[in-house]
Amino acid sequence: MTEEKKIIKKIKEGDRKAFEYLYTIYIDMIFNTAISYTKNEKDAEEIVQEVFIKIYKNIQSFKGEAKLKTWIYRIVINTSLNYIHKRKRFSIFNKDHFEHESIDFEHPGVILENKENATILFQVMNGLPDLQKTAFILSYIEELPRKEVALIMDTSLKAVESLLQRAKKNMRKKIMKDYPNRRNIKN
Repeated sequence: MTEEKKIIKKIKEGDRKAFEYLYTIYIDMIFNTAISYTKNEKDAEEIVQEVFIKIYKNIQSFKGEAKLKTWIYRIVINTSLNYIHKRKRFSIFNKDHFEHESIDFEHPGVILENKENATILFQVMNGLPDLQKTAFILSYIEELPRKEVALIMDTSLKAVESLLQRAKKNMRKKIMKDYPNRRNIKN
């Protein structure tokens, strides 16, 4: 039995230490993915809490057909997208409440000298359709192999490549239109 299966089995049996171990393994991955979607530390922390609650509540239904990491990524992505959509719906009715729509945050993977470029990149990325944004985040922010991105997104490798091409094309257009002097931003 693999280490992953042992942990899952222990968690299913109610072992709190096993769940704490799972928490320590995946907390950074979950937070980094959530903040890539929300651009706000508080929102990302809320998503992290919600994700771990979902993992705990749904671990019994995890059958192991995919890797645990893939299953957790799916939960993070769905929770992040749902959170963003709820926030957008709420902000329509309460415009004063969400002033942090401007993207000014510290992403753990951004080197200080690239902060300005990263801010622009995240602003442009934020405008992508959900599937393109997810493929982009998993591929370029989380730096996952394309095959793993396809598994997480439950789609084909070809579909991921297509989503990435469209995402880059859309982002390039937006950067050229909104930031004509910033054409050297690398993805």
